[in-house]
Amino acid sequence: MKVLIVKTSSMGDVLHTLPALTDAMREIPDIRFDWVVEENFAQIPAWHPAVDRVLPVAIRRWRKHWFGSQQREERVAFKRALQAREYDVVIDAQGLIKSAALVTRLAKGVKHGQDSRSAREPFASWWYDKRHEIDKRQHAVERTRELFAKSLGYEKPQTQGDYAIASHFLAHPPADTGRYLVFLHATTRDNKHWPESHWRELIALIEPTGLRIKLPWGAEHEHQRAQRLAAGFSHVEVLPKLTLEQVAQTLAGAKAVVSVDTGLSHLTAALDRPNITLYGPTDPGLIGGYGLNQHVCKPENSTEMKDISAAQVESRLRTLI
Repeated sequence: MKVLIVKTSSMGDVLHTLPALTDAMREIPDIRFDWVVEENFAQIPAWHPAVDRVLPVAIRRWRKHWFGSQQREERVAFKRALQAREYDVVIDAQGLIKSAALVTRLAKGVKHGQDSRSAREPFASWWYDKRHEIDKRQHAVERTRELFAKSLGYEKPQTQGDYAIASHFLAHPPADTGRYLVFLHATTRDNKHWPESHWRELIALIEPTGLRIKLPWGAEHEHQRAQRLAAGFSHVEVLPKLTLEQVAQTLAGAKAVVSVDTGLSHLTAALDRPNITLYGPTDPGLIGGYGLNQHVCKPENSTEMKDISAAQVESRLRTLI
């Protein structure tokens, strides 16, 4: 059976789709997947053993200059690649009008997706041949597992979902595996940031353990923050700019991770690494870390990140290291 997945973004949403592939792979032994995904996350689907072909799409970038000649050429090339194969099933796991209208409707195959009561954007269901009601009162991973089960005709397993990507990285572990922590300090929204003073206090509390701390970053302003956090501490390493694959390799070798609410926190969960995620204004119940050894740290009577103390995080971290 050949299946096309349409799940373009974000990083967390893409990662949350992986356990559904594992379910399907175990229930239908001959199943193989192609996957349409935003170009920035194109490395992720290829880590799963059931994925044959990754089709990068650039909707985010195209929208900035939709009628530019380069963008038109790229869209034509993408459509050609998308329609090169006929699929037994097409699953739109995005549930948005942009994915349904710009990708799913163009694919060759019976199109499945959430019905209008379940999809994030109800009108997206217009482009599906088969519409499925999916219970919204469950974690995003479980919703996607349910969608795949209903689209492919098997009962959703009652066991915890398996991302099935950890072995991809554990085959060649870093030389210092288990001897360092990773602190994921960067996120896109200001109200999700933990104060730099708190990070530095936590770094100082960790020093007596003998563990090193690694600080990854993406954009230059994150690099500058990492350098400020590391200043004066000999046990802290600001990493060079890494690819997503290299970041995953670093996370896979960590003894434990402390993170703010960011896509890399979901990557940590997918790699089965012990992780403490700091939440302030967001509710982790339906979109939080899903996996083994995932821990939530929130202020008791507040939604302010500053109200999570370094001592509180260090106390939780001690139980993991």
